[in-house]
Amino acid sequence: MELSETGRRFIVHWGEMGSAWGVNRTVAQIHALLFFHGKPLNAEDISDTLAAARSNVSTSLKELQNWNLIRVTHVLGDRRDYFETSHDVWELFRTIVRERKEREFDPTSRLLQELVSQPSFQQEPPDVQDRLRETQRFMEALGAWSDEMLRLTPATLEKVMGLGAKVQKFLRSPEPGTALAEPPQLPPPLF
Repeated sequence: MELSETGRRFIVHWGEMGSAWGVNRTVAQIHALLFFHGKPLNAEDISDTLAAARSNVSTSLKELQNWNLIRVTHVLGDRRDYFETSHDVWELFRTIVRERKEREFDPTSRLLQELVSQPSFQQEPPDVQDRLRETQRFMEALGAWSDEMLRLTPATLEKVMGLGAKVQKFLRSPEPGTALAEPPQLPPPLF
C-alpha cells in the first residue's frame, strides 16, 4: 500500500512518540497505520507498507493485542488474519490509560500497601514512614480519580477537561483567620 505524505509523516511521528513513551517504534507505527488507514490490514500488507521485517510485525501485533489496542478480524474468502483498531480516539485513550494503570500504577500501589502494613515498617525512621504513607495516600487518591474519569462518557470527560484550573476557585479555602465574604457561585451543571 502506498502512503500519502500525510500518512507517512503521521506514522513516522507516532513511532517516534511511541519510543518517547516507552513503546517499541514498530509497535507504535503499526498502530498508527491501522488508525490512519481505518480499515483492517493483514500482516503482509503492514510489513510491506512499513518496510518492516515480517517477524517484527508479528511480534508487534501480538504486543498490540496484549494491550487491547487492536483486534483480529477476517475477510470473506481470505484465511489470513486481519487487524484493526478503534477509530474512536476516546476509546483508544481509555484503553491506554486503563492498561498502563493495570501494568504500572496498580502494582506500585499494592507494593506500598504491603510495605506500610508490615510490622517491620514501624522500624523505619519517622520521616521515611511519613513519605511512604503520603505516597500511598497519593497513589490511592490518583487511582480512585482515574477510575472515576474512565467511567465518564467522552462528552462529559471533555467537559471536565475543559474546566481545567477553573475548578480551583470553587475549591479554594480562605486564608487562615479570614472568612469568605460570600459563598462561591457554583457553575451550572455539566450534564
